[in-house]
Amino acid sequence: MAIQIYNTLTRNKEDFKPIEEGKVKMYVCGPTVYNYIHIGNARPAIVFDTVRRYFEYRGYEVNYVSNFTDVDDKLIKAANELGSDVPTIADRFINAYFEDVQELGCKTATNHPRVMDNMDIIIEFIDELVKKGYAYESEGDVYFKTKEFEGYGKLSHQSIEDLRIGERIEVGEKKEDPLDFALWKAAKPGEIFWESPWGKGRPGWHIECSAMAKKYLGDTIDIHAGGQDLSFPHHENEIAQSEALSGKTFSNYWMHNGYINIDNEKMSKSLGNFVLVHDIIKIVDPMLLRFFMLSVHYRHPINYSDELLQEARNGFERIKTAYQNSKHRLESSTNLTEDDNKWLKEIADEKAVFTKVMDDDFNTANAISVLYQLAKLANQYLLETHTSTNVLNQLVATFDELSNVLGITLVKEEAMLDDEIEALIQKRTDARKNRDFALADQIRDQLKEMNIIIEDTPQGIRWKRG
Repeated sequence: MAIQIYNTLTRNKEDFKPIEEGKVKMYVCGPTVYNYIHIGNARPAIVFDTVRRYFEYRGYEVNYVSNFTDVDDKLIKAANELGSDVPTIADRFINAYFEDVQELGCKTATNHPRVMDNMDIIIEFIDELVKKGYAYESEGDVYFKTKEFEGYGKLSHQSIEDLRIGERIEVGEKKEDPLDFALWKAAKPGEIFWESPWGKGRPGWHIECSAMAKKYLGDTIDIHAGGQDLSFPHHENEIAQSEALSGKTFSNYWMHNGYINIDNEKMSKSLGNFVLVHDIIKIVDPMLLRFFMLSVHYRHPINYSDELLQEARNGFERIKTAYQNSKHRLESSTNLTEDDNKWLKEIADEKAVFTKVMDDDFNTANAISVLYQLAKLANQYLLETHTSTNVLNQLVATFDELSNVLGITLVKEEAMLDDEIEALIQKRTDARKNRDFALADQIRDQLKEMNIIIEDTPQGIRWKRG
């Protein structure tokens, strides 16, 4: 079965047909690096990292490009407020971005281009649009002539006439038509700038992605992705720029993830519900946050609340416990049992369901349901009197394989216990053997105060950090 993608451009699910057999060229709009990323930025990072992982799981070679907007009004404002400069602010928050998304299990992109490193190709791109009659200079600014591009509005399914309603030219703007958008902005006094054919200035927001996608992936790419809020005007303008210049389709598939709400309200600084990843992963397991994000289909809105996060935590713990118990039982299992084939078939069936639901527009919510089913299967199998290394190995391998596709780590490497804690665990084990349960309980409570949780399982004693 082919992988199906819901294409925002056509409003339909379509079979994925790559430009080049076995390869995927994918561009994902990255953050503007003026601050730490918020959980709204984290969702596309997690979602499209998972899409990439699934393509790779299905045997594709993925050229994954995700940019950094490191020149922007917000960066200039942040630099002024912090008494710094734009490059320093950008470097600081790009490093912070990598730290945060790596904690969330996101792989590094094939390329992470920055605007400041690609100014020459951006200026060249704009210059070509001017020469072709799709753009014009006005007092040091350069604007795209929206009315000259026949297909404008096709991504957002709006006509030029619809878009004109309520549009007006703001004070200080020097464009000919309200729908025209800036490709190049003349520098204001004290602002960072680059030399160009139109004077000192810097790029508009939309042009950077068109220029960098062309440089790193070519005139036509397989997939362009980002948050739903980018569909219009950002991605609409990218299509206009790119297709006006090349005369070719810019992207064959457009993917957009849904919004994030906080306690059923739109996240915004004005409401005081702005959640930074940098802060939340100090108190919430980053893998739980990823698990939570993937528990809802990427195109649907997701509501973030303490209650829903706790529900996700309970489910995640069930899956992790079943996985860890399966690994633990391996130490005391036999080679074969008569029921091996029955259990192996059930495991294979769950794996097939995983592929089926992920083929259907990367339905991670249903893929996580498969992990729940696998955990249920593992728990049922562990009730058997005799267990087989053959079945347990396959259970563990399937947990590993499917969770890796989702970018979820089921076992966190724990720090080595120090001598005092090791001695207490051994002392408690000896107390239980001697049927001194009062002492065993006392030691359990002592370990709990040290943030060490002891679990007595049918597979033996296990511990974890609280």
